[in-house]
Amino acid sequence: MNVVFMGSPEFAIPSLDALSAEHDIDLVGVFTQPDRPAGRGRKLRSSPVNLRCNDLGVRFYQPDSLKSPEIISILQALNTELIIVAAYGMILPPKLLDLPQFGSINVHASLLPRWRGAAPIQAAIHAGDSDTGVTIMKMDPGLDTGPILSQRRTSIHSSDTGGSLSERLADLGAELLLETISGYISGEIQPYEQDGSKATYAPLLNKSDGRLDFMRPALELERQIRAFDPWPSSYFEWGNKRIRIHKADALSDDTLEPGVVGKIKDKPAIGANPGTLLLQIVQPAGRNEMPGEAFMRGAEGFLNTNLLTNQV
Repeated sequence: MNVVFMGSPEFAIPSLDALSAEHDIDLVGVFTQPDRPAGRGRKLRSSPVNLRCNDLGVRFYQPDSLKSPEIISILQALNTELIIVAAYGMILPPKLLDLPQFGSINVHASLLPRWRGAAPIQAAIHAGDSDTGVTIMKMDPGLDTGPILSQRRTSIHSSDTGGSLSERLADLGAELLLETISGYISGEIQPYEQDGSKATYAPLLNKSDGRLDFMRPALELERQIRAFDPWPSSYFEWGNKRIRIHKADALSDDTLEPGVVGKIKDKPAIGANPGTLLLQIVQPAGRNEMPGEAFMRGAEGFLNTNLLTNQV
């Protein structure tokens, strides 16, 4: 069967690898995001899927848009029978979804209809969900609204970050994808509709979403820090400095007022509403990660600052 894969970030790599190694699948082409400027030097950077295609020797395409007639011509020339999408980063136009004989299916990192949208992994951790999973669904023109083919569940650990959970779900998704394809193609697996009344949404994240609001509960801030690690990361501003937080603990201690910096066991602590956030690993702008106590020793004037007003 001729399959075209569409994906871009690390999350898509296990699915790409699984498809390329499957004997019953002919991976005739891969679509991935164009190279983008990144880093301080703004040099062009290829997507992880692009780099993996080079390793695998798979033909890949990097269109700026999927709306041009040329895309349909490419898919027709490849005799595409099935499109598989995993975190591609572009919306497929309706005319592409049903172009292949078996349509298009998606590997989505949540138990749909919970957490439709671009950032389901971060949303599940941030919300305090006890579990999540992956869904293989048949795509339709809506935002993750298509009928479900299969799902698999996994627990969210108290130590999980957006990065660690993404790795686990990527592997789970690749495994479930291969198990699902044959049953879907043979008709043994029949898609069933989602219950739209239970839908929740996880919109695309921006860097500004990582700003910590100390008027929020400490437990919620701790979950945000884990959810947004490694991206977009969580931070607060002290004076004109941005301080990223990579690890913190939520304490029930209400001694500190929201936003006020104190010290607990030589580590910096910041009052929340309610509770206290104990900073374990921080990263000042332009510096490497460091333990909270090391940051505290070198941060003259930080203790007793009110971060809500940036005043001592």
